[in-house]
Amino acid sequence: MPDYRELVEFIVKRLVLQPEHVDVSERTDDRGVTAITIRVAREDIGRVIGKKGATINAIRLVAKAAAVKVNDRVDVDISEDE
Repeated sequence: MPDYRELVEFIVKRLVLQPEHVDVSERTDDRGVTAITIRVAREDIGRVIGKKGATINAIRLVAKAAAVKVNDRVDVDISEDE
């Protein structure tokens, strides 16, 4: 199984101004769906979401493409660091 958390973290840390505040967590539910949660600093949330959500949608697409190759399901969400 690919390391989706590491993949998403690699991408996000290169987008933000404060990579030290990036936290990516991963958990798998009882249906086998892997949920990835991205937490970034308040100043960087717009950079990760992108214009009209284009950047976060691209991150989701990359993660889902990796999952499809091994017949997995993955969801990616973003949360503001507190």
